[in-house]
Amino acid sequence: MIKLGIIGTGGMANSHAQNFASNPNVKIISACDVIDKKVKEFAKEYNIPKTFTDIDDMLADSELDAVSNVTPDALHSQVSLKVIESGKHILCEKPLATNYPDAKKMADAANAKGIINMVNFSYRNSSAIQKAHEILNAGKIGRIMHVEASYLQSWLSSKSWGDWKTETAWLWRLSKKHGSLGVLGDVGVHILDFTSFPAGKIKSVNCKLKTFHKAKNDKIGEYELDANDSAVIFVEFQNGAIGTIHTTRWATGYPNSLALRIFGDKGAIRIDLDKATDKLEMCRGKNIDKFQWETVECGKTPNIYERFINSILTGKNDQPDFNRGAEIQKILDACIESDETTSTVEV
Repeated sequence: MIKLGIIGTGGMANSHAQNFASNPNVKIISACDVIDKKVKEFAKEYNIPKTFTDIDDMLADSELDAVSNVTPDALHSQVSLKVIESGKHILCEKPLATNYPDAKKMADAANAKGIINMVNFSYRNSSAIQKAHEILNAGKIGRIMHVEASYLQSWLSSKSWGDWKTETAWLWRLSKKHGSLGVLGDVGVHILDFTSFPAGKIKSVNCKLKTFHKAKNDKIGEYELDANDSAVIFVEFQNGAIGTIHTTRWATGYPNSLALRIFGDKGAIRIDLDKATDKLEMCRGKNIDKFQWETVECGKTPNIYERFINSILTGKNDQPDFNRGAEIQKILDACIESDETTSTVEV
C-alpha cells in the first residue's frame, strides 16, 4: 500500500484525490495547504486523516511514501526539491517549473536521489496519442514532413467554467506576478508535449505571443493582466519536418479542444480529442489517392496516476518523467525568447 500526500488543495487537487482514492494500491494519508480552513475542508471531503499547513512538517511524517505536488506553477520547483530531498516519490503538476534551469535542477535532483518522478502531462492519458507514438516510431506513415496542432479554450470569452473577471482561480493565470506563463505555460505546455511525443524532438521555434486588452488599465484588483492569451509557434523538428502549433483562450465555441495532424511521405494521421480520446484516423496505402481516412481503435491506456503508482510498485520510472518535463520547459523558454527577440531560437 502506497501512502501518499497531496500538497496544494486547489481545483486540480480534486482530480488527484479522486484518482488516487480509487486506486486499491494507494491510501491518501495527508494533505497540505497554507490555508488551514481550505486543507481541512479538502481532507474532510476525501477522508484524509492528517492535515498540515507547513510542507516540512508534512514531509517529516515517516509514513509518507509519495507526494502529489499540486501547488501553483511558481511553487513547483521549491516544493518538488523539498520532496525529492526527503526521498519521497513525486508526481508534479505541469509545467514542471517556470524556467528551464529550475526544471533541469529538479530533474537532476530526482535522478540523483533515485526516486520515481513524473510530471502530469494529462493528455498522455489518451490512448490515441499513445498509438500515434507507436505508429510513427514504426515508420508507418514514412518520413514526417508537416505537422499541425492546436489547443483551444474559450474561458476568456465564455463563463462556462466561471467568471474570470471575479474569480482568483482564473485571474492568477492571467498575471505574470502571480507565477503564470500565460496560455503558453498553462496549456501550451500540453500541446507541445502532445505534438512532439509522436512527431519527434523540436529543433527550433519562432513564436509570437499576444496579450489582449481585457480590463481598465489591464488590472483587476491585485492582478495585472499581463500574461499571454494566445501563442502561435512555427516549429522545425530534428527529423526535418516543419509545422505550426497554436493555442489561445479566446477560441469561442471550443471549451477545451486538442487536435493534431501529422503528414508523412507515405501517409498521415489525425487526432481530434473532441471526437474521441481512444481513436485516431489514418490515410495511407490505397486510401491516399481516394482521400479516404480509416478509423483506428486504440483501446485503453493507464492514466498518469496509475502510471505513477505502477512505477513505484515496479521500480521502473514510466513516462513522462522530470527529464521530459525539463525538455518541454526548455521549449517554453525558447518560445519566450523568440517572442522577445522576434527571431528563430534553437532549442
